[in-house]
Amino acid sequence: MTRTASAGTYRLGARTVNRLGYGAMQLAGPGVFGPPKDTPAALAVLREAVALGVNHLDTSDFYGPHITNQLIREALHPYRDDLVIVTKVGATRGDDASWKPAFSAADLERAVHDNLRHLGLDVLEVVNLRAMFDVHGPAEGSIEAPLTALAELQRRGLIRHIGLSNVTPTQIAQGRTITSIVCVQNHYNLVHRGDDALIDQLADSGTAYVPFFPLGGFTPLQSSALNAVAARLGATPMQVALAWLLQRSPNILLIPGTSSVGHLRENLASAALELDTDDLATLDALGARP
Repeated sequence: MTRTASAGTYRLGARTVNRLGYGAMQLAGPGVFGPPKDTPAALAVLREAVALGVNHLDTSDFYGPHITNQLIREALHPYRDDLVIVTKVGATRGDDASWKPAFSAADLERAVHDNLRHLGLDVLEVVNLRAMFDVHGPAEGSIEAPLTALAELQRRGLIRHIGLSNVTPTQIAQGRTITSIVCVQNHYNLVHRGDDALIDQLADSGTAYVPFFPLGGFTPLQSSALNAVAARLGATPMQVALAWLLQRSPNILLIPGTSSVGHLRENLASAALELDTDDLATLDALGARP
């Protein structure tokens, strides 16, 4: 059994993936912009992830831009048959590293072709449409036009499955009137719990939920209660935070990112970490605090 297999599996579109995957965002330079400081180290992380059983990679051509996709291709192409690469569209990067909406049909078609080219693929397995009405979090606004454009690219055979990112329940409902939605990727972790009800609803419909910033993102999780649970288990706080997510709901797929092989191994070891009822009660309470 690979290191990730003990976390179980879940359906992602037409494929089944290990619930503990890897997000490539941190392989780009500071601010997710420009090349990494150490390209051989970045390539080593990708190769080690797959060697340890990761078969779900999350990326985007606007990471870098282009950097993470180019690294993935250099490290892993030709790809293993069981590897599912999920990318996202809906944004571009300015010369100042800003994040800009790119929602027009032309923008989306260009982004899909960029992802295909830089990853070295003929078809993208899953493409998430990232809503950019507010770059910092979900905000209401119609996704009908961009999602319809993306669905047309799906009908043309460039995309197999479509997901949504940075979205509200209203937008998910709207999206399902246009095409099948196989996953939702939103900000969620041990202390950022706004999607609790949504996760349960998606689980009922068999839809994967993929939390980004599962360890806090640019502001790592810090809590004395989390530290105490980790000390009792002989684990790191971040391993406990990932284990809590795995036990939170079976439809959660994790994509923690790192640019370090050592940190990657620590993250993947959380697949075997079991939290008892007391641990879960302590950690659940963190999300209830104002």
